[in-house]
Amino acid sequence: MRYPSSHRHGMTLVEVIVVIAITTVLMLSITSTIAMLYQTNAYTIAQAGEVDTARRGLATWVQDTREMLPSAEGTWPMVIMEPHRMAFYSDVDRDQVIELVIYQLATTTLYKYTYDPSATSSYSTSTPNVTLILSEYVQNLIQASTTFRYFDTAGNELSTGDLLTDVRYAEMSLIVNIDPIRSPGEFLLRGSAAPRNLKDNL
Repeated sequence: MRYPSSHRHGMTLVEVIVVIAITTVLMLSITSTIAMLYQTNAYTIAQAGEVDTARRGLATWVQDTREMLPSAEGTWPMVIMEPHRMAFYSDVDRDQVIELVIYQLATTTLYKYTYDPSATSSYSTSTPNVTLILSEYVQNLIQASTTFRYFDTAGNELSTGDLLTDVRYAEMSLIVNIDPIRSPGEFLLRGSAAPRNLKDNL
């Protein structure tokens, strides 16, 4: 008795190659999408972290500026008013000693320098006692945007050539972006302060 023959057909070499090719393309596409997703999330998290760091630096500047005082020698509280550098006297560490404080934007880094007075109540700016980096990704200089602005009692904006004794109000603006080429884009942070201890602001 004869049984009908059954032919088992497997995949041909061409079919195997096609399946492998399709699988490879799908895997590469999925891997690329996942990698891009991780990179985007990492950038967004890093940007948010830097914005928060700059925001805390701005809050520090506001607090220090509000509390500016005459120096240990009795000179006027404001020392320098420039578009990207501001200097004044203030007891920033609450130790009953009045320090010279300089906020300065250099390239894309915002610094805070603190100088203690000497035994003779003079201030040497050769080496700061404390150096703090408040933000490393400030784009103001690149975008030709002013970091510090100064105003008199009437609200008129002052320039570098005006008298330091006219300053009654100051603003700081920071454009923060860790990578100007990529989104989500830049963030503008702005703060202002009126020194409490100036004669007109008491």
